Amino acid sequence: MALQLTNRSKVVSNKEQSVSEKLYLPGIIKGMSITLSHLFKRRATVKYPDEQRPRAEVYRGQHVLKRDDNGAERCTACGLCAVACPAEAITMESAERKKGEENLYREEKYAKTYEINMLRCIFCGLCEEACPKEAIFLTDRIVDTEFERDDFVYGKDKLVEKTDKRIDVSKRQTLEVAAFKKLPGLKHNTMWDGKKQIKDKH
Repeated sequence: MALQLTNRSKVVSNKEQSVSEKLYLPGIIKGMSITLSHLFKRRATVKYPDEQRPRAEVYRGQHVLKRDDNGAERCTACGLCAVACPAEAITMESAERKKGEENLYREEKYAKTYEINMLRCIFCGLCEEACPKEAIFLTDRIVDTEFERDDFVYGKDKLVEKTDKRIDVSKRQTLEVAAFKKLPGLKHNTMWDGKKQIKDKH
């Protein structure tokens, strides 16, 4: 007994092809007409990198390690960004700041090496949310194409912003953080609940 799943049936026709159909002329003419019609349409591609399409303000691209107003690196190699990264793309090695390096590193502890594997990164933005020092942000820059896998492992030479070419990340900061930074005399270990200053007891 045959099992019938639906009541629908399809009638198959064995109609013989005409001479023109046997020569595939209708199909060729139809295909060429579609091809020729695209010559008069607007191009779907742009000449990157000379020409770029507009991107949304929430676009998450290549990372940047920020410096403070004095040009010192903000990152203290606390490792919170690496712990928050679901792809385990961030690795770092910490070191102690030496005397005379106060203008290079903001805190006594800094990142001697800091690497992000761009092939593993999913650009979720959790690293910048986890950072307590506002040291890492995602920018609107696109990661460069490379030919070797090792070239996609970005170190501090590509991540740390240049002193003469600062990168604006104000659009990535929340309104609470912007208001917090405007208050005089506050430090990183001082919390702010949006209304008043709370001293950190820890």
